[in-house]
Amino acid sequence: MSQAKNLRKIQSFVKRSGRLSKGQSLGLTELWRDYGIDIDKKMLDLEGIFSNQNDITLEIGFGNGDSLLEMAIKQPNVNFLGIEVYEAGVGRLVNEASKKNIGNLRVIKEDAVEVIENNIPDKSISYCQLFFPDPWHKKRHHKRRIIQVGFLDLLSSKLKVNGIVHIATDWEDYAEHILETLESHKHFKNCSGAHRYSERPKNRPLTKFENRGQKLGHGVWDIIFTKIKGG
Repeated sequence: MSQAKNLRKIQSFVKRSGRLSKGQSLGLTELWRDYGIDIDKKMLDLEGIFSNQNDITLEIGFGNGDSLLEMAIKQPNVNFLGIEVYEAGVGRLVNEASKKNIGNLRVIKEDAVEVIENNIPDKSISYCQLFFPDPWHKKRHHKRRIIQVGFLDLLSSKLKVNGIVHIATDWEDYAEHILETLESHKHFKNCSGAHRYSERPKNRPLTKFENRGQKLGHGVWDIIFTKIKGG
């Protein structure tokens, strides 16, 4: 059994539930046909879904969707595909995208690892971003972190050559783990040079959570790698 398959047994997220607002419910029902993608056993036809051949940015775990929405607005010639299990966040993003008539954004409400493995075509993604993934900071929970060798094997197969993986975290020990794991992987190269973190690129918006953390003196580490030939 491959490492990628083993990843499906590791739940790197916690499903949150609660009462949905009217707007969130609208995003999950009436507006879903415009932005939502319902997953089956087939590979997604991404060119057909977006009706163009523009580069695709995949975001894993977009939370409430604010930064993903801002990126889609500011980069109209890039297609954005977001995957999130948190219903309130999914509904909110779809509702806000509809209000702004965003055409380059689609959303999937499923486990990202399973979707990437079973539904995303190989060499179809130009940019993959994970902003503030759950750090699972207790040592006994480190095995639940999404950034593992098996996940990077899977991700490298979905990225185009010279495609980018961009991860941001506010947990220093997780940043160190991510940097080390990516640098030891034969299919990825550090865009900032060996053993170095990246400056936050202008295309990554500051979240409310991040702004609040900065005021408290919390650090944030951006880690940006490119896929090299052979992956």
